[in-house]
Amino acid sequence: MSLRLSDHYRATIRATVSEVFGAGVRVWLFGSRVDPTARGGDIDLLVESATPIADRERKALRCLARLQMRLGEQPIDLLVLDPSVDRLPIHAEALRTGKLL
Repeated sequence: MSLRLSDHYRATIRATVSEVFGAGVRVWLFGSRVDPTARGGDIDLLVESATPIADRERKALRCLARLQMRLGEQPIDLLVLDPSVDRLPIHAEALRTGKLL
């Protein structure tokens, strides 16, 4: 997998997302970090769940805060998609172009 994200970052992201949202979710990296020719850029993540997530917004904020503490000051964007969320074009794009971590 040619991502512009270290093994440590990938493992930390996976562990943190599972810790906050539970083991049944998948996390996708999308945006500029999946383009090996790009430079810089924030870390765009999509957390996907097949079942509705209780307190989705609060968990998203908690996850972002923990990622900031563990990865340092990184610009991170986090989307959460479950069956109760209206699908937007950004969700389709993330799933189409993203890479599963």
